[in-house]
Amino acid sequence: MPLKSDITINAPQFDAASAPKGTLEANNKLTEMMKEGPKWFEVGAAKYREMRWNNQTPLPRPPVIESGVNFKIPSRDSGRELPCRMFKPENGEPKGVFLHIHGGGFTLNSEGFQDGYLKFLADNMTVTVISVGYRLAPEDPFPAAPNDCVDAAEYLLKEGAKYGGKLLFIGGESAGGHLSVVTTFELLRTHSEPLPLKGLILNYGVYDCAVFLPQAHTIATPAIINLPIMFRYNDAFAPNTTIEQRRDPMYSPIYENLFKFKGRLPPALFTCGTEDPLLDDTTLMSLKWMAAGGEAVVKIYPGAPHGFSLFPAKMYEAASQVNEHIKEFMLEKL
Repeated sequence: MPLKSDITINAPQFDAASAPKGTLEANNKLTEMMKEGPKWFEVGAAKYREMRWNNQTPLPRPPVIESGVNFKIPSRDSGRELPCRMFKPENGEPKGVFLHIHGGGFTLNSEGFQDGYLKFLADNMTVTVISVGYRLAPEDPFPAAPNDCVDAAEYLLKEGAKYGGKLLFIGGESAGGHLSVVTTFELLRTHSEPLPLKGLILNYGVYDCAVFLPQAHTIATPAIINLPIMFRYNDAFAPNTTIEQRRDPMYSPIYENLFKFKGRLPPALFTCGTEDPLLDDTTLMSLKWMAAGGEAVVKIYPGAPHGFSLFPAKMYEAASQVNEHIKEFMLEKL
């Protein structure tokens, strides 16, 4: 009998040749589109955020859904509050709360950038979805963002009943995936009692911000982000820091010893496309999660680039697929 490996991989899912028809063409169009207009580091992050809302950047202003509610919650700093945006399910009482943490390289976007996705989660999973507007770099560098996300999670652990129940899920995209993991680790460090968390939704997160993993250095055709842009984000988020300092698990959670949390890691859904510079981040972090005894469901989308879930399904078939996978995972945990 052949020797059985302790690790197995569904190799075809990692092959861009398995991508649905039109995906690679969409990648080419997206790459060309991103060449137009100014870059955030050319005009400044604050100006670029303003330009995005005015439809002056390659990516259009995100749609705003009127049923979203803006409100604020306390932070650890006296006199300062955290802006949030909330969606409750249209039908039925919420079963609990989902804390959403947006992406944007720690410098861009806000709690108001993903109304469609937040409403999808609220209506399909019957949960209250609250997206937190954490402080952004370069105005507020590390550790402002993780501190704000931890503050939001701590507040919802205590006051979740005001919004629909216990804090059951934490999740986000890209930098939001990173901050979701960092927030969860901090909760596990500071709470000895069991947490009510039923799962994490980690879409193409970045987990090594020290030097970045090999895929970021070797990918041939990155559509949304590339290595130079990633280093720009890094320098804004943690200016004047050494590589060793960037290996702090609060900054690069891939360096955390997950065995400290053995038996306590919440189930996690990891998603990523094969044409994403952060594919290795998802692969390695999910492997470490499982090695430490945590449940990790990993879904890989052939040909999909970074941020694919934020684009219309007519552009990326994987965008509808990932939403169905998220739905299946969350309903199973509920």
